[in-house]
Amino acid sequence: MARDDNRRGRDRDENPEFADRLVAINRVSKTVKGGKRFGFAALVVVGDQKGRVGFGKGKAKEVPEAIRKATEQAKRNLIRVPLREGRTLHHDIEGRHGAGRVVLRSAVPGTGVIAGGPMRAVFEMLGLQDVVAKSTGSQNPYNMIRATLDALQKVASPRMVAQRRGKKVAEILRKPETETVEA
Repeated sequence: MARDDNRRGRDRDENPEFADRLVAINRVSKTVKGGKRFGFAALVVVGDQKGRVGFGKGKAKEVPEAIRKATEQAKRNLIRVPLREGRTLHHDIEGRHGAGRVVLRSAVPGTGVIAGGPMRAVFEMLGLQDVVAKSTGSQNPYNMIRATLDALQKVASPRMVAQRRGKKVAEILRKPETETVEA
């Protein structure tokens, strides 16, 4: 048993840079001959607050075990999101999952995180400081998080776009008005 505790402590120390946020706990019951058996499902968002985020869900007979399982799954499913100036998104984006639909918009400095429940947890774990988000459709936290991550996976930085088109970043960022003045 002591060896098992040491291993758990080592696992926690391996990734101290990750923060986690419990989004939802669901209690389910199964009626059996002797009464009711309860189980718990946990939804957790994990991130390094520098552009990586992931979510996981875990089920167990007890809450702490469900949270532990969800956290482990979230760390295995991390995605990297390019951030502008380390504080906001490069462009506005929409995401969908099932009946859940979210709209994410970049914002000027000082705006803060304007988002509800599960989306706020994702943004805070990602490290976004200025973003405006709106969720329409499903209010199920699982669908909202999946829709948010779907949108975040679509975010493209100017460097990524330039590389894909075979151009330089300056050509991508150049304003159309300067082209008409030169012509």
